[in-house]
Amino acid sequence: MASAARGAWSEWPVDHFLRCGRIAARDGAAVRWFHAANSSARAAEAARSDVHMVEEWLAQMGSTNKGIKLDFKSLAAVGPSLELLGQAGQALDRPVWLNGDILPGPGGSCAPLDARAFLRAVTSSCPDATLSLGWTTGCHRGQGYEWPAVQEMWQLCLPLSQPVSFAVRAALVPGSIPQLQWLLQQCPRFSLTVWTGKEDVYSVEDLLLIRENFDKSRVYYDIFEPQNSEFRKAIGIEQ
Repeated sequence: MASAARGAWSEWPVDHFLRCGRIAARDGAAVRWFHAANSSARAAEAARSDVHMVEEWLAQMGSTNKGIKLDFKSLAAVGPSLELLGQAGQALDRPVWLNGDILPGPGGSCAPLDARAFLRAVTSSCPDATLSLGWTTGCHRGQGYEWPAVQEMWQLCLPLSQPVSFAVRAALVPGSIPQLQWLLQQCPRFSLTVWTGKEDVYSVEDLLLIRENFDKSRVYYDIFEPQNSEFRKAIGIEQ
């Protein structure tokens, strides 16, 4: 893989897309996401769109200017996927994120990936990629990420040298602001990616509360409509 391309893998999307002239301010809310492009039709739709970051299909994104996020649900998929990523690496001069839920979180019912096995695999194969690390969760308004879960994540990230964006569920962040503020304070390479499930109950006011309590350059929003458009309108970012 070419070193210039690999260097872009760990560049924050706010910096990469600002430098490329695709966003107007160093603001994570300006970065648009395309979720679950996990079929050829969805990948083609993502490639045609004006989004900045696309989750999943690698082959169709190679000839675009979009960042890539690979979302792992199984350790068995990690090795083959990283091999393909390595083969495509020379052309990928944009942010590359590797995502996995590695710890249990509030309301989570699915088993997380084995944290140390996942981190060992991705850091050894792709030391230049950005890591997107999360907790398994359910959506129960009023809950939040508790101190033990946040501190355990921090301990796992202590040895890492690459950027990390913590994937946090929008409905749970208002109940976790002190914990997540503390987490970001531990390292300037850390950020948050706020995400939602299709059936999650949360409000634009919840998103505005998040924006008020964190550095806007260190929070990304991967959220569904109609809240996405309503949020962007409320903060004055054009669609």
